[in-house]
Amino acid sequence: MRIKLYQVDAFTDRVFHGNPAAVCILEEWLDDQLMQNIAAENNLSETAFAVKLEKDYEIRWFTPAIEVDLCGHATLATAHVLFENLYFPGEKIIFHSRNSGELAVLKEGDFLTLDFPADTIEKVDAPQQVIAAIGMTPIETYRGKTDYLLIYASQGDIEKISPDFGQLSDADVRGVIVSAPGKETDLVSRFFAPGSGINEDPVTGSAHTTLAPYWCERLGKKALTARQLSKRQGELFCKLQENRVRITGKAVTYLVGGIEI
Repeated sequence: MRIKLYQVDAFTDRVFHGNPAAVCILEEWLDDQLMQNIAAENNLSETAFAVKLEKDYEIRWFTPAIEVDLCGHATLATAHVLFENLYFPGEKIIFHSRNSGELAVLKEGDFLTLDFPADTIEKVDAPQQVIAAIGMTPIETYRGKTDYLLIYASQGDIEKISPDFGQLSDADVRGVIVSAPGKETDLVSRFFAPGSGINEDPVTGSAHTTLAPYWCERLGKKALTARQLSKRQGELFCKLQENRVRITGKAVTYLVGGIEI
């Protein structure tokens, strides 16, 4: 069996930047363990698999270790493949996720915009295991559906953080977002998820469904500029619309190949 494989750098317009995702467009679903093995072999933060329905697509996402409920950059990458490589007609693709519902991606010139559900966050006490692993005490801590959000005073704080990934992987949480006001953008962030097989994710679309509600309220804005401060970095534009977040960025194809099984 041969499966076509695309690798796309998301939330950037240059290869070797943004967040790389693998994409497989399937005629029918593969065995779950096979998809997990493919994701582990790809060894990227996410591999997305999509199957065409009548007009829409069903989508699933796998890290090298587990299947996840939602992934922004791999959804953006999948839409990029459908628009640019497979010539999807029109300017809007609807994806259906088993655990995150309906997700849309809009093509607006060179930009792609994710339409995702906004996270619901609550202020909590900082878990000592998480704080010890991060190595820096935040000024505020929030908990979303799956992740902790730690707020710091400055971009310099975010740049200096060097987590203990072994300790963080033992914490009972999918991931940890650290964020602060940016020097050139409204906000900056980083995302750590060693328990999900990703020490640091380069650019995390789903994290901005948590970040946007917080920063829009704090800054009194509906639209935000964001930068994720990983080594590869990435640029995002976020807009809060009631209980949805629109996350906009670019993507570029790095590789087109095939998997032999």
